[in-house]
Amino acid sequence: MAKTSENGQSYDDRLDNLSVEDCLIIKNEFKKRINYDFAAFLNTCVHCGLCADTCHYYIVDKNPKNIPANKLGLINKVFNRHFDLFAKITPTLTGSKKLSRDMVKEWVDSLFGRCTLCGRCALNCTMGINIPYIIRAARGALAAARLVPPGLQSTVDTAIEKGNNMGIARDDWLETIEWLEEELQDDVNDPDASLPLDKNGTRLLYTINPREAMFFPLSISAAGKIFYAAGESWTFSSDNFDVTNYGLYSGDDSAAGLMSERLVDSRRELGCEALILAECGHGFNSNRWEAPEWLEKKYGFPVKSILQVIAEYIKEGRIRLDASRNKKRVTLHDPCNLVRLGGIVEEQRYILKQSVTDFVEMTPNREKNYCCGGGGGQLAMTRYADRRLETGRLKAEQIKATGAKIVVTPCHNCIDQLMELNKHYKLEIEIKTVAEIVADALVI
Repeated sequence: MAKTSENGQSYDDRLDNLSVEDCLIIKNEFKKRINYDFAAFLNTCVHCGLCADTCHYYIVDKNPKNIPANKLGLINKVFNRHFDLFAKITPTLTGSKKLSRDMVKEWVDSLFGRCTLCGRCALNCTMGINIPYIIRAARGALAAARLVPPGLQSTVDTAIEKGNNMGIARDDWLETIEWLEEELQDDVNDPDASLPLDKNGTRLLYTINPREAMFFPLSISAAGKIFYAAGESWTFSSDNFDVTNYGLYSGDDSAAGLMSERLVDSRRELGCEALILAECGHGFNSNRWEAPEWLEKKYGFPVKSILQVIAEYIKEGRIRLDASRNKKRVTLHDPCNLVRLGGIVEEQRYILKQSVTDFVEMTPNREKNYCCGGGGGQLAMTRYADRRLETGRLKAEQIKATGAKIVVTPCHNCIDQLMELNKHYKLEIEIKTVAEIVADALVI
């Protein structure tokens, strides 16, 4: 919790000793991010309180600090004091406050420590306020002063410096693909089966979450097996393979844009037709929807989730599945960034119904599903680990209610959180990706 950040100071020491210059940096960046939508949102909240019952933090812990409107209010107080003439003149009457050291601490605790940017509050806001949009903008102002909590900032820094958020060296990545290719050949009994690297002119460029290479190689093998069965023309990049983008969570648009641009450049250099994103919720949202904004240019090529591709294979008869190979009861966790914020809702359900014999939904589900608690960079911020596990109780109760033995989720952030919840709440479940379930059902 007392990790060193800059100039030998711990993060907490920096917060305790913020200078006037630090606050000015935050305020100036905050001002840059204010547009008409932003200002309208801040002045639209009617404090009805309905957002409280949509937030998994507040549902589990009734602390008023967890109410989305109160998080929004912290931002609004600063906005009014510095950018609203009437509030400047009458701070006592309007409740506006300066961006002081104490206010910055409140921002950090609420905007980073009590929010996963899941978007459920915005979905249920009677005034249509995009609360996560405003919270991310305020996070970005803190990022300008290097005040992102250390674990999250370090994940962003590693991705920028090393090319992927796990810091996997190029040689290690190539070696991983080499031995996984050998396993694929044994699995399908075909010495020509491959996991192609840097193959020019393929239809698809496929990206992964680096945690797959480090800890979950079965996810890579599963995708490779599906591509093999479909007779797909595809490739990995040896240099830019990371679908994740923690700049989305830190609020640093410059870093986020750089990470997404690497994938865009690799697709162009390899001459691939489409960019295919692995099972990663925030990776999909970042690279499909947010990146064109960060890069200030339109994509001239398709960007799809691997789920969309697999669903197409099934519908077109390019792969055959035997659902009887997956007989255990399966339920599905909907990643917020993929479903509520990304629009990929029915593909995974269609796939699972073709791949398993006993599929049951959580309640609620789809865009109304509860966040697992692992998004928003929470898994990288160890200082909030206890809070994260506590709020995850809501998801654990959802899972228990289904009676499922396997929880499938198309997101490795969600997988990591669910694995911790599995242990913490003694759920006794298996956790798999969609591709792993499909690979188990493949008829080759």
